[in-house]
Amino acid sequence: MDKIYAMQLFIRVAELESFSRAADSLGVPKGSVSRQIQALENQLGTQLLYRTTRRVQLTQDGMVYYERAKDLLTNMDELDGLFLHDPASVSGRLRVDMPVAVAKNLVIPRLPAFLQQYPGIELELSSSDRLVDIIREGFDCVVRVGALRDSGLIARQLGKLSIINCASPDYLARFGYPETLEDLSSHAVVHYTLNLGVRPQGFEVWRDNQTTWVKTGGVLTVNSTDTYHAACLAGLGIIQVPRIGVRDALRSKKLVEILPQYRAEPMPVSLIYPHRRNLSRRVRLFMEWLAGVMKDYVD
Repeated sequence: MDKIYAMQLFIRVAELESFSRAADSLGVPKGSVSRQIQALENQLGTQLLYRTTRRVQLTQDGMVYYERAKDLLTNMDELDGLFLHDPASVSGRLRVDMPVAVAKNLVIPRLPAFLQQYPGIELELSSSDRLVDIIREGFDCVVRVGALRDSGLIARQLGKLSIINCASPDYLARFGYPETLEDLSSHAVVHYTLNLGVRPQGFEVWRDNQTTWVKTGGVLTVNSTDTYHAACLAGLGIIQVPRIGVRDALRSKKLVEILPQYRAEPMPVSLIYPHRRNLSRRVRLFMEWLAGVMKDYVD
């Protein structure tokens, strides 16, 4: 069995949901297509397709194999053009994940130029506060802001984002400007955590290369960066956030920076990917482009 050929047949059947239509589109006998995919399933030891009289559907294993096989064949096509310098020769799907603020404020505004330069790339961009499973969910690379866990993955440091404290003019008009850390006991801080139910630590201060926490007022805890920003804009309290995430709000004076002498530790920005070897050209190009985008905003 020619495994590459069998994979090509399987992808066509999966996309057309029919052995007959796949065979007709490729100009080969239907029986040949069926035998090749049966042999592929036997070799893999799993069923890839549900076969009925009306249609063909992917099994759960078939869905996983379809995505991996499609990426593999794209990489092989890309390998054939490895020494071609025409950007149009770079093609295939990219699946990346990054925080909402990074996507919204940094990546999306510059993305049209990247996709225009590499029109063959199809980008799947995930943006949320959830920590995705890079391997299981098939991501090519992800951007992480904050301390990293030891995951066994490859991490490339892109720099650090400065953190500022800010509040809305309405909040400050009602409660005044805090000038010292002691003042925070009578001020509300909006707390952020990925996991609700975790007791908030308070207001973070980074000095003398160590973090201390100051007890504050505040009754609101959120687990979404969008909600965190919205709560501050609504006058619900003080937040500590990367400057880039509130840049526009500061410019429009919807938010005001406060306590500049008491900032939290700068947050590291890292590019995480599964392995150093066998990275496709499109992944390498995207990561280099992303590092270039980030360099003007990190220390």
